[in-house]
Amino acid sequence: MARIDLDLAHAYRPNPKEDSDYALLPLKMSFEDGGAYALLGPSGCGKTTMLNIISGLLEPSHGTVRFNGMDVTKLSPQGRNIAQVFQFPVIYDTMTVAENLAFPLRNRGVAPDKITQRVGRIAEMLEMSGQLNQRAANLSADAKQKISLGRGLVREDVSAVLFDEPLTVIDPHLKWQLRRKLKQIHHELKLTLIYVTHDQVEALTFADQVVVMTRGRAVQVGTASDLFERPAHTFVGHFIGSPGMNFLEGEVQGGVLQVAGRSLPLPSAKPLEGAVKLGVRPEYVTLSSANDPQALPLTVASAQDIGTYTLLTAKQGDITLRARVSPEQAVPAPGEVAWLKVLGTHTCFYKNEVLVA
Repeated sequence: MARIDLDLAHAYRPNPKEDSDYALLPLKMSFEDGGAYALLGPSGCGKTTMLNIISGLLEPSHGTVRFNGMDVTKLSPQGRNIAQVFQFPVIYDTMTVAENLAFPLRNRGVAPDKITQRVGRIAEMLEMSGQLNQRAANLSADAKQKISLGRGLVREDVSAVLFDEPLTVIDPHLKWQLRRKLKQIHHELKLTLIYVTHDQVEALTFADQVVVMTRGRAVQVGTASDLFERPAHTFVGHFIGSPGMNFLEGEVQGGVLQVAGRSLPLPSAKPLEGAVKLGVRPEYVTLSSANDPQALPLTVASAQDIGTYTLLTAKQGDITLRARVSPEQAVPAPGEVAWLKVLGTHTCFYKNEVLVA
């Protein structure tokens, strides 16, 4: 296993001059030895570019990649001792499951008894022990991708295992099982795992640390709780959560927040002044009454019964506010006024899209 340090930028076009010319803007980032990480973001944000630079499939146009302090920028994936699992299964259909799993070890001259032991352990972890003698050609797409995952995990001496959206072809129910299994395997084998996905559920349930990316920039690295409770950038607030964070434009003058036509006193601990953007999760927007001086009056646009909660959407002009309301609470009907509180311990404030500490 290895600690991986990146200090680089990458552009696919020569002589980049503007931010838009870069696939990866200049960044410094470290992946700790034995950690489980996810690179999370929309298509085109640079996450696969970063993964391919780490693996050695792509050389950065600027900067270095270091494994345990050694510069490996010019080394191939083989020279870096990397295992990579791709979006679609990469296996040999003419081989059995056992032969596929053993192939990376045989290529490195591992002793036969050690191969048998290791293949048996990985097959047991992936719940494929009963299929070891079946030919891969006769298996479902789900099973083939499990073999692909196993081939990435079978080597004990690997520096890191890189996953590029490996569950895309997997049935939704099996996705949940495999995420749980990968988490279990990580705890048992202590491998350095880096997992690329655009699915926040995959990222937040699999990784100890999630790197949220947008437009070639890593905007926050943190735990699931960090990303949910204190998004460092408004993009993280939008992207994480279902639905994402509410944002309201406001102005602070003398400790009073002007927002949606109302004046709301701020706690004295908030050293804010001037234009701000208020961010609050729908989970932390609460229903109140017209007698509450800290509540905002908005007209209910819709109230969707999700079962475990009601998703209330209310509007005032160009302001839209969503709240997750418990089933026990009475919800105003569409067209009625809802008085909603947005200030509390979970409220975040942003300037220039960045969280105010």
